[in-house]
Amino acid sequence: MFLVVGLGNPGDEYAHTRHNAGFDTVDILAERWGATYWKNKCGSLVAEVKPAALGGEAVVLAKPQSFMNLSGGPVSKLMKEYGASIQEVIVIHDDLDLAPGSIRVKQGGGHGGHNGLRSICDKTGSREFFRIRVGIGRPPGKMPVVDFVLQQPRKQDQELFEAGCQTAADACEHLIKNGLAKTQNTFN
Repeated sequence: MFLVVGLGNPGDEYAHTRHNAGFDTVDILAERWGATYWKNKCGSLVAEVKPAALGGEAVVLAKPQSFMNLSGGPVSKLMKEYGASIQEVIVIHDDLDLAPGSIRVKQGGGHGGHNGLRSICDKTGSREFFRIRVGIGRPPGKMPVVDFVLQQPRKQDQELFEAGCQTAADACEHLIKNGLAKTQNTFN
């Protein structure tokens, strides 16, 4: 069983912004795996699937409906609800330190200033969950980071953003089927 959590902010005003790369990636996985029913559970929108592409492995897709900075509460509640260990949690999130369109897969580590990750670390008491980092790049000039991450990518960056989310979805499937080492060799 895996709990795949996409980080983002709820609400139409945040849809498809850079900060919602996790939500967008989880939506791609839901479409691939035929998840059509989402329910409110533990402060998240949740879809339970058993994708044939993963040999029928049970997967819970989740999009916490708290704001990004409070993602840890819903993640912790979902772990308890589904009996998921920290090694069964995959968090997909945006990353300023990676170029747009690129991704990285890892397990453990710090929060790197990402408030969603900080909240998950604090509420679960662990940093050992899997992370799929979706590159969004740095803001141009002196633009504040908060303004940058809460905007949709400009036209020229939109294709890279969408490609990054698609690649993150590929990496998530690969991670579930093949484990961390093979996934890192393939995608990092």
